[in-house]
Amino acid sequence: MSLQEAADARKAKLAALKKRKTLHDTGAPQDRDANGADKSAVFKFRNYDPETGTLRKHARTDEDDTVEKQVEGLADQVIAQDEHVRAQDLDLTNIQPKKANWDLKRDLERKARCIFTSRKRLQAQKGVSETAGAELVAGMDKAGPEADAADSDEED
Repeated sequence: MSLQEAADARKAKLAALKKRKTLHDTGAPQDRDANGADKSAVFKFRNYDPETGTLRKHARTDEDDTVEKQVEGLADQVIAQDEHVRAQDLDLTNIQPKKANWDLKRDLERKARCIFTSRKRLQAQKGVSETAGAELVAGMDKAGPEADAADSDEED
């Protein structure tokens, strides 16, 4: 749609609105039916009976189904099912009280894990250093007499 076409459509709408407003303001017979009666003057009595001058009494048979009607007994049914399930699940022989210090043991196990791992690492390091030191001493002992003989040959 081009700009010119859009402008023409807008002008036509504005002209129609202006025409409708002028007809309404002048009181032109726009709201009249074929008999000449005014359409806006017709009253519909939904809750009021003009013959008796009282309110109409409606039978509630014409009401549609509502959510409240559909879920009317649902809450009671769910509560009954829940009580039934709880009665089945609750077996007093399976219930055991926890010891008073179960959470302390859990916290100590976490801390003890760190201590045990560091102790193992230290022992492993000591073991490596002791074995390395023992191998060094054993190597020196083996090389001792041979090295002394080699040193004495060089001095001569």
